[in-house]
Amino acid sequence: MQKDQLFTRRRMLLAGVAALGAAGTAGVVLAQGGEETAGTAAAPVAGPQARQALKPSAFRLQPLTGDGPPRAAPRRLKVRKEPIMRVSTSGRHMVLTFDDGPNPAYTPHILDTLAKHDVRAMFFVCGECVVQNRELLARMADEGHVVGNHTWTHPLLTELNRREIRSEMESTSDAIEDAYGERPQWFRAPYGAWNRAAFQLGAEMGMEPMAWTVDTTDWMEPGTRTIIDQVENGAAPGVVVLSHDAGGDRSQTVRAIREWLPYLLDSGYRLTVPRRRV
Repeated sequence: MQKDQLFTRRRMLLAGVAALGAAGTAGVVLAQGGEETAGTAAAPVAGPQARQALKPSAFRLQPLTGDGPPRAAPRRLKVRKEPIMRVSTSGRHMVLTFDDGPNPAYTPHILDTLAKHDVRAMFFVCGECVVQNRELLARMADEGHVVGNHTWTHPLLTELNRREIRSEMESTSDAIEDAYGERPQWFRAPYGAWNRAAFQLGAEMGMEPMAWTVDTTDWMEPGTRTIIDQVENGAAPGVVVLSHDAGGDRSQTVRAIREWLPYLLDSGYRLTVPRRRV
C-alpha cells in the first residue's frame, strides 16, 4: 500500500475514534491517587541519557521468533465492548499516553521532560521496538511509568484473523515482561481500530483496552504550535491525551511537550496513571 493511502487510512481511523470519544459513550477507569508508581518484579537499570533527535530509521522490524520459558497465566478480565477513553476522577486529573515506541531518537527526550516535572505517563509500545530498546523500558519502569501493549508490528487488527491477533499481542506482552519487569495490564489497538477478537483476547491476557479523548495529531506532523494548541485546548478533568514517541519524525512532539506540560501543571492539572491491579 502506498504511503499516502496508509496516511489517509490512519487519518480516517483516528478521526472516527475521536468522534466516538467526543460522544462520551465509552467506559472510564479510575485514576491512581497519591503517588503514581508502576510496580516491577525486578530492579531495573537506569536508561540512557537523551541525545539530539535524529532522522527516523527503519521503524518496522521483524517479528520475534524463538521459544522461551512458559509464562504465568494472567488473571482474566471482563470482556468490554468499547475501549476506555477517560479516567474517572473527582479532581483535575489527566492521563498522558505515548504510542509506537520506544525510539532512541525521541523517547529519551520525552522521558527527560516527564522526569523534570515529576510526571508519570503511559507508553503503549510495539514489541519489535522493545527488543531493540530494552533499556528504555527498564528506564520507564525505574521512573514509574506504565507500559502497555500496542502489538508487535502495528497492524490493522480488523484485517487479521484471531490467531494472528493473538500472536501480535502475546509476543509483545512477553517482550514487555522481559524488559519492563512485569506483564502489561493495558492494551491499545493500532489506529484505534478495535474488533471483538481484540477485546476478547486482551481480557484473556489480563489487559484492559485503552483509547484516548484528545488526539494531539502529532502523527500528522502538523507543527509544534498546533500540537501544543490541541493539548491546551483539549485539557479537561478525566482526559486521556494521545501522543507518539515513534513511528515517524517526532521532533515536533518533543518540542511541544516541553511547553504544554508545564502549562497543564501551572493550570492545576495533576498528570496521573491508572491504578495498578494486584
